Amino acid sequence: MAELSGIFFRENVRFNHDLHLTAKEYLGMMFETSIWRTTAMVEQARFTADVVVLGGGPAGMCAAIAAARAGAKTILVEQGGSCGGMATQGLVGPFMTCYDRKGERMIIRGLFAEIVDRMVAKGGALHPSQVRAGTPYTSWITVGHDHVTPYEPECLKLVVDELLTEAGVQVLYHTQFLRPILSGNTLTAVEVASKAGVERIEGRIFIDGTGDGDVAARCGVPYEMGNEELHQIQPATMFFQICNVDAAKLDADIAANRDNFYRKDGVNYRSFHWYVSKAREAGDWTLNRVSLGLFRMPKDDEWCVNTTRILNVDGTDNVSLTYAEIEGRRQADEVFRFLKKYVPGCENAKLRATASYVGIRETRHMRGDYRLTAEDLVACKVPEDSIALASNSVDIHGRFGPSSTQYIPIEGDYYGIPYRCMLPVGVENLLLAGRCVCADSPAAAAIRVMPPAMAIGQAAGTAAAMAVKNGGTPRTVDASALRAELVKNGACL
Repeated sequence: MAELSGIFFRENVRFNHDLHLTAKEYLGMMFETSIWRTTAMVEQARFTADVVVLGGGPAGMCAAIAAARAGAKTILVEQGGSCGGMATQGLVGPFMTCYDRKGERMIIRGLFAEIVDRMVAKGGALHPSQVRAGTPYTSWITVGHDHVTPYEPECLKLVVDELLTEAGVQVLYHTQFLRPILSGNTLTAVEVASKAGVERIEGRIFIDGTGDGDVAARCGVPYEMGNEELHQIQPATMFFQICNVDAAKLDADIAANRDNFYRKDGVNYRSFHWYVSKAREAGDWTLNRVSLGLFRMPKDDEWCVNTTRILNVDGTDNVSLTYAEIEGRRQADEVFRFLKKYVPGCENAKLRATASYVGIRETRHMRGDYRLTAEDLVACKVPEDSIALASNSVDIHGRFGPSSTQYIPIEGDYYGIPYRCMLPVGVENLLLAGRCVCADSPAAAAIRVMPPAMAIGQAAGTAAAMAVKNGGTPRTVDASALRAELVKNGACL
């Protein structure tokens, strides 16, 4: 402490020169001043709103836009410097399918479709209607990858900023949720931290768009972490992008090896596993993967790489996340070197970027009024209070071992995601949005992807605005009226 005091004193001696205080006195004064300023800020809210959205990922950003468009004064809190979450900061792409299982009808529309259309107009995305399974845009995968949406993350940042501004959302970037302030079972405010210090944001309705259910968990809502029955949690992935790829040469190599694609023993052997085997024999591949996920982006020479796999990562723990970031970048470097050495067309590739945040597939599954199950999805149930349709298969990474991926296809064309999944038990004015909604681990492995998350977010924002207008809570919102409002705003139900 003495050494620290001396350093602090020396660094700030210019402020103390006229006061002639000792280091101890100066530190005491600064400490008291800091406490006073922090307390003063927390005691009086700097921001108030009808709807407060915590987290600006795919669900949170759509929730904020929808709430503001519906007339609610809305604040969006995001810890990073842009919205989009894993879609931008995590470089996760492409958007998975928004069509029915047959690939005949686009069933996720509304804000998702509006965002896609704006990106297409700017040249930053391909419309999903143009993208079929088994193409370079799907890493030549056929199962569950029909009508995906290749996009440019930088374009998505710009489009979402435009939509938020147009809707009148007050966006607070670089602002971290700290803790909820409750009065009984009602959330009255949240404390956040930023460069300005610790501050309070008051609101009437709150939306947890953190992905991990941070707000709900700190409100005391019970949850399941991963798949507690199997003691498993899906692995994390560090996405990265490369450019200067000879796409024609790459396509030709795939065509020549097309017969090598197969699935065996729960392991998805896909593109480039023949090169992975050679690299492993030569000591150039140490990853617990047997193949490579390489997805073409809107520009032919730019590709997104989904290959790294980091096991046993707790996405709610900073120590575990730090390990995942470091190990993920190490794996990304190994995969990049592999591409340049072994894969035709990638000899002159350049590393464009690694993700700012490691990709997290699974953390908390919050407890809500209804628990969506894998059985519901496979049977293609569409409850009366469904606020979104989806057709994504159950997609569990690491289910049968480190290198495995389990796919469970649905039996019909689509299933419904009920509004009740978004209502957390124990808190009356809080909505869940995104992958933290109430679902068992296998069901969450299907609806965690971005198009359903955006649809859920739009429903959350719309419901929040309706609750504000009616002077009630999310549980008092009539599901039929909510569905009608969503359809009015472009949703497919």
